[in-house]
Amino acid sequence: MTTTMGFVAGATLDGNDPRARGAGRWPVLILLCFSLLLIAVDATVLHIAVPALTAALEPSSVELLWIIDVYSLVVAPLLLTFGTLGDRYGRKRLVLAGYLVFGAASAAAAFAPTPLTLITARAFLGVGGAMIMPATLSIIRQVFTDRRERAIALGVWSAVAAAGAAVGPLIGGLLVEHFWWGAVFLINVPILLVLLPAAARILPESRRRASQPWDAPSALLSVLGILSLAFGLKEAGSGHPGGAVAFLCGAGLLTWFVRRQRRLPFPLLDLGLFRRRAFSVGVAAVLLTVFALVGLELMLAQYLQLVLGDSPLAAAVRMLPLMIAAVAGGLAGAQLLRRVGLRATMSGGLALTTLSLLPPLGWGTEPHPVVLALCFVGIGFGIQVTLLAASDTIMSSTPESRAGGAAAIEETAYELGAGLGVAVLGTITTIVYAPSLGPVAGVSPELMTLARQSLAAAAHAAQEIGGAGGSALLAAARVAFVSGLHTTLVVSVFLLGATATAVALLVPRRSADQDSSD
Repeated sequence: MTTTMGFVAGATLDGNDPRARGAGRWPVLILLCFSLLLIAVDATVLHIAVPALTAALEPSSVELLWIIDVYSLVVAPLLLTFGTLGDRYGRKRLVLAGYLVFGAASAAAAFAPTPLTLITARAFLGVGGAMIMPATLSIIRQVFTDRRERAIALGVWSAVAAAGAAVGPLIGGLLVEHFWWGAVFLINVPILLVLLPAAARILPESRRRASQPWDAPSALLSVLGILSLAFGLKEAGSGHPGGAVAFLCGAGLLTWFVRRQRRLPFPLLDLGLFRRRAFSVGVAAVLLTVFALVGLELMLAQYLQLVLGDSPLAAAVRMLPLMIAAVAGGLAGAQLLRRVGLRATMSGGLALTTLSLLPPLGWGTEPHPVVLALCFVGIGFGIQVTLLAASDTIMSSTPESRAGGAAAIEETAYELGAGLGVAVLGTITTIVYAPSLGPVAGVSPELMTLARQSLAAAAHAAQEIGGAGGSALLAAARVAFVSGLHTTLVVSVFLLGATATAVALLVPRRSADQDSSD
């Protein structure tokens, strides 16, 4: 692959520039990982701050829902737009602009006086995150031209993403305990003040392709379509009748978007990427793997706290093996790719995850601490190895000129997989849980109706009742929830097993490096 040419301070990079030769690729990776860590932590740091935030701003239930979810709802539809903008107008300038937006939004969120102000600030945090996220992958694709080094870089990148998600709640808890809820956002500002000048100095320029037209209507269709789709899934998962309408509108807009791309000489999204079997399988693996992971993490967190009775801190500690194994999987994945090949690494990771989900199918409400920890290790390691292999095949099967768009597609698959996982698996659990909770002696029909909404609602009702009646209600609700969890596990096992089979059949043992300079 030939070295990417570009512009540095108005001058063209040539073979004498150390960054053009890739000499500074490892410092670039470190800076990109810090950028990713900032975004990954911000996605989960707010969860611990919700009680303190609620006490300070007193948001309504709907406002609180938007405060938590608006970040991901904004990030998902903008990833493709900013990924392709980076391809055309320069990834470095997009990262620098993303830092500025993210920093300003963090300061605004930290001192938000009202729920609406915080919702708006969180939305702009999503804008900044969407500007930065695709560039982290596409710049790695740009500076690591050697396939083996790029696999190592992607392993470090994925390990940082897993670590960020893991430490987010812990950081949030420490900041809220010692300062105030706004500190979970304000901490971003000094970090960005360090990252901004460092990025301006060491990030490489990418070749600008402004001569190719950028189709704004396509960008608008993709944003509105994915936003409507994500919103529809979210509302449908909560039982809102408007969810189906929003989902259908989103599907219609995305269909219009696809048809428009086929007609344009310079499309926003190169649909030809999906004709590459490795690319399509990689994207599908990311979508379905994250679908299973995020939905299961939500269900298992409830299982630990509401079925086994762990405190939030104890539940977080109990899930640490999953997070540690995920980090280890990200670091070990590059070696596995090199030694056993793409097909064995990806299908093996999926198979390990599938096998790790089988033991809980035979469990009830009794604890299994040792086996559960081993299951968490298998899930974390297997999923992270799978995601690394999928990311490697996605980026390696994509020309450098379209790396931003490919990275945006991968990140969009992450976000949509997470949204689908929570909405679909959460809905399945609820559908099974409610009819499984039969009448309990001594509990009024009104409280039984409340208890059937969720296990958390049942715990609240049991606390109100107290005594033997409350204990009986909580015990019955726990059994009903485990029935729903079993169904969710069966669906996840089926999806992961089917994906592992498809990878074993469709992906070559060792994917040829299909890199091209343009």
